[in-house]
Amino acid sequence: MSKVAVVTGGTRGIGAAISTMFRDAGYSVVANYGGNDEAANAFKEETGIPVFKFDVGDFSACADGISNIEKEVGPIDVMINNAGITRDAMLHKMTPEMWSAVIRTNLDSMFNTCHAVLDGMRERSFGRIINISSINGQKGQMGQSNYSAAKAGVIGFTKALAQETARKNITVNCIAPGYVDTDMVAAVPQKVLDSIIASIPVGRLGKAEEIAHCALFLADEKSGFITASTLTANGAQYIT
Repeated sequence: MSKVAVVTGGTRGIGAAISTMFRDAGYSVVANYGGNDEAANAFKEETGIPVFKFDVGDFSACADGISNIEKEVGPIDVMINNAGITRDAMLHKMTPEMWSAVIRTNLDSMFNTCHAVLDGMRERSFGRIINISSINGQKGQMGQSNYSAAKAGVIGFTKALAQETARKNITVNCIAPGYVDTDMVAAVPQKVLDSIIASIPVGRLGKAEEIAHCALFLADEKSGFITASTLTANGAQYIT
């Protein structure tokens, strides 16, 4: 029986690339999404991957969503926490709502989804949890104190949870992508985008498929000795 993989924010951008690559590798993939019904339905139609709508920033919604997935598809072997949003502003102009929205979706979601899948993974003595952080969680970014704080928190969360689950054959790892050619990056003004690309030694933006390949590697059964790690994929823009 194929392993079940859940990808939050799995119908667009990096999440869509992860979902389709895991499907092609033989996983039974479920893509979560939060709000864009049109994009999610188009993704489902195009890929055949089932989609489940729930708010990853809401603890009860995650518990119910994960329960529904396991009833319909099966026990979850791989949990990929990819969902993320931005609400950029300099701190003196940032509202509490902008701060809280990013923390809920980008960081609280880690607790919410992992809490929902951990008991099952522990009972089966197998699991792969892969959390998507960011280069800006490693180096910080002006105008993104909320996003940088959340993504740095993802790295700390990963390191702590990995130690709790290691003896149960559950690995917990993190991927920190640099700037990847997605809709989120495309929304950056062209002048800013040009300066970003100029600061990347490989001379280009990353591809969503390159991040998906990192996730597929970490999910493999042969990667069981890798846990509490942060895999940095940023074209040498930031070396840590």
